[in-house]
Amino acid sequence: MDVSMTLWVLTVLGLCALIAVDFFIGRKPHDVSIKEAGIWTVVWIALAVLFGVGVTIWGSGQAGGEFFAGFITEKSLSVDNLFVFILIMAKFSVPTHLQQRVLLFGVLIALVLRAIFIAAGAAIISSFSWVFYLFGAFLIYTAWKLIKEAMADEEDEEFEENRLLKSIEKKFGVADRYHGTKLFIQAHGKKVMTPLLVVMLAIGMTDVLFAMDSIPAIFGLTQDPYIVFTANAFALMGLRQLYFLIGGLLRKLVHLSYGLSVILGFIGVKLVLHALHESGVHVPEISIPVSLAVICGVLVLTTITSLIASRKQAEREAAEAERKDSIEA
Repeated sequence: MDVSMTLWVLTVLGLCALIAVDFFIGRKPHDVSIKEAGIWTVVWIALAVLFGVGVTIWGSGQAGGEFFAGFITEKSLSVDNLFVFILIMAKFSVPTHLQQRVLLFGVLIALVLRAIFIAAGAAIISSFSWVFYLFGAFLIYTAWKLIKEAMADEEDEEFEENRLLKSIEKKFGVADRYHGTKLFIQAHGKKVMTPLLVVMLAIGMTDVLFAMDSIPAIFGLTQDPYIVFTANAFALMGLRQLYFLIGGLLRKLVHLSYGLSVILGFIGVKLVLHALHESGVHVPEISIPVSLAVICGVLVLTTITSLIASRKQAEREAAEAERKDSIEA
């Protein structure tokens, strides 16, 4: 897709305007209701769909298909990120009325860092086509790792701060409690960070780790930097509303990791086939419509099997509780 500098500037300005509106609406810290989260989740998805339709009309059907495939993939991988966001919020005991502000700035930090990653990835791909082999192998390895972690079923998982975050805390110091929406305060004659800023940094830095597999994944669907960036932007910007909307439902998506592993493995194979094709080897390439069908199909199937498994587990627990009550009686 041929994108002029003017279109790039207008797109970035448009995204900044949407972020500003989002910030203005949620500028006052408050507990986010299910209704509010639901409305804004629908708004962000509708905006993404409208953008995708625009890409299809003014770009091409191929570009539109790539955007939707990339957006759905990034959105599904972002849902998995929410598990870790919940752990981070619990680790730092973030008050519920401040969680919206944490996610807003955390996602903003993640978006800026991802833009840097995307620019670097696009530059590497344009210069070294063999990098597709590395991306493909990495995604296949990540898929295998996800399956192993899902089978391990670690329920006592906790968030651990990385060394960079710990060094930042040590250098600037951290206040012993939250001070509303303040990021820095004066304590004992020294400016120190509040826990709110620490959590924002934790969210942003953690997302960078997730970008290590999501960025190669979307480059497996399209090599157009414009589509890669916009698909990531729309997937991330609706993430905080999704956090409040399906926070309780996340625990029921017990097969999500399996579904994501299948998607990543599929895209990894697609990348390897593309790399072989670029090297002159006559192998079949997987089209965008097929990719889109596989991604959507896996997500739907994963959701259905997860909800069925969760319901059966709840029924077993209820039956066990009833049996214990009858014995005690």
